[in-house]
Amino acid sequence: MPAKSTEAKTPFLERVAGDDYFEDEVIKGVDLSKTALGGKEFFRCTFENLHLQESNWKGSTFEDCTFRQCDLTRAKLMQVGFRGVRFEGCKLMGIDWSVVSQHPELHFEDCNLRYAAFVRVNLRKTEFLKCSVKEASFIEADLTDASFPGTDAAGANVQSCSLTRTDFSRATGVFIDPSKNKVKDTRIATEASVMLARHHGFVVTGFDGE
Repeated sequence: MPAKSTEAKTPFLERVAGDDYFEDEVIKGVDLSKTALGGKEFFRCTFENLHLQESNWKGSTFEDCTFRQCDLTRAKLMQVGFRGVRFEGCKLMGIDWSVVSQHPELHFEDCNLRYAAFVRVNLRKTEFLKCSVKEASFIEADLTDASFPGTDAAGANVQSCSLTRTDFSRATGVFIDPSKNKVKDTRIATEASVMLARHHGFVVTGFDGE
């Protein structure tokens, strides 16, 4: 079934006020900033070039959906369910992912996740591809088998996380303290290894003018 396109703001807002289920739709070019969009179900929908800053999605569910070039800065995601959801080229700054429903299935590509909070979130197998997670908080998160290729993690706070087989080998700005995280087969780049050694007072031959 071809996807239906929703481009005009008024028709979609009228429908979203009365409808609770949306399937195979393309919703694009709409300003939904600060709009209440809670309690809805979205199945195989695509959201493109939307202004969704501070929008409220409390209790909504998304399955096999894609967000492209959307601005969800400080969106409210209380009890939101994510299953097979992709974010591509989106602004996701300042979002508290700690309040989403359990076991989200997410993929991030070329997204700005600065200042995001992932506290006690199950992020197993989540890929952060070419993203910015600068100054984001990963606290007590399960990052088992997650990967961060091409991602800038400068200033990210990673504490009390499960990092089994987590791949930071192609990320930049990564600082992982093994005394504050569960590390096993965790992959980090040489740069991160040097940062960690310096933090513990080592002088690294070949990197510190030795």
